[in-house]
Amino acid sequence: MDFGFSQEQEELREHLRSHLSKVCPPEYAEACDRDGTPPREAYNALAEQGWLGIIVPKEYGGSEQNAIELAILLEEAGRHFEELGVWLFRTITYGGYAVMAHGTKAQKEYFLPKVAKGELSFCFGLTEPESGSDAAALKTRARPDGNENYILNGQKVFTSGMDISDYCLLVARTNDGEKKQQGITNFLVDTTLDGIDIRKIDTLGHRAIGTTQVFYEDVQVPATAVLGTVDEGWAAADAYLWYERLCLSAARTGAALAAFDCALEYAKSRNQFGRPIGKFQAISHKLADMKMMLDISRTMVYRFAWLVSEGRATREDAAVLKLYSSETYKAVSDMGLQIFGGYGYCMEYPMQRFFRDSRLSVIGAGTSEIQRNIIARSLGL
Repeated sequence: MDFGFSQEQEELREHLRSHLSKVCPPEYAEACDRDGTPPREAYNALAEQGWLGIIVPKEYGGSEQNAIELAILLEEAGRHFEELGVWLFRTITYGGYAVMAHGTKAQKEYFLPKVAKGELSFCFGLTEPESGSDAAALKTRARPDGNENYILNGQKVFTSGMDISDYCLLVARTNDGEKKQQGITNFLVDTTLDGIDIRKIDTLGHRAIGTTQVFYEDVQVPATAVLGTVDEGWAAADAYLWYERLCLSAARTGAALAAFDCALEYAKSRNQFGRPIGKFQAISHKLADMKMMLDISRTMVYRFAWLVSEGRATREDAAVLKLYSSETYKAVSDMGLQIFGGYGYCMEYPMQRFFRDSRLSVIGAGTSEIQRNIIARSLGL
């Protein structure tokens, strides 16, 4: 087994790290969070260098890298600013991976070059007020109008980034079947269409991009907006969620590493009782635990990325990764804030942002409880 990166991958990481230090320094991330503004300048700077085309085939203008290189990109982006990594992953996953997997020739020719150039950004519309963890119970409807169009009606909630995206990969019901997973279809919806009402939700963390609720009232989309097969979209949406869990886990592991670095530096420089607080076992053991969890989390991220690149990943693998990396981010941020003490509770220090943002990791994109259910079912329980 090879646990190392190739020379090309190491060079990719170093180049990316150097570029991010210029376009997304700590004070920039802090300002985006404080002011509630998306990291558009950093996003565009990465797009200009072709990073959004990392998994896109070369014939469509991408660099055709595999899931390991993608994880490197998102870990480094998350280490500089989690919300930048999350914005990147949404476009790469829902505008790139999804279209590559299930798009028509015409859809690939239209969307993929624009994704690779950073000309289009994407979000994902799945969750509804009455279908969160029970995601397949969605009620948003898409009905054919008999004139090669579909009419959308319904409400989505927690469609993160809808207000800054050009397209939403929308999951809607087109039919009723014996099982709730039947009769579901995916659509690539232009977010500027008439009848779409986007409302921002005020949240504890992730303030730079945040999330929205979206109302669809008689929204007309062409039949060419269907991604994949009509009425058989649930399996595809589930596959996108596997990929999402790789991407989120990489970005959040990067953010957790940044939180750890912040806490470690503070423990070495903050003096109490005549010596650095890191010299006290109560602090040093916290940092040792954080280091252990982060090493495991990073190993799991790249193991899963390798499984994805080999076509061997399973739903259970995705659940294990998502569960552990999310709980690690939350725990590391919590312990980091404790190490900072009262200063960790002050808004002028970055630890409070890690603490706020990390809380979403065990809720969004599948709660920790749901991940445990998936794992338990894989054990025959």
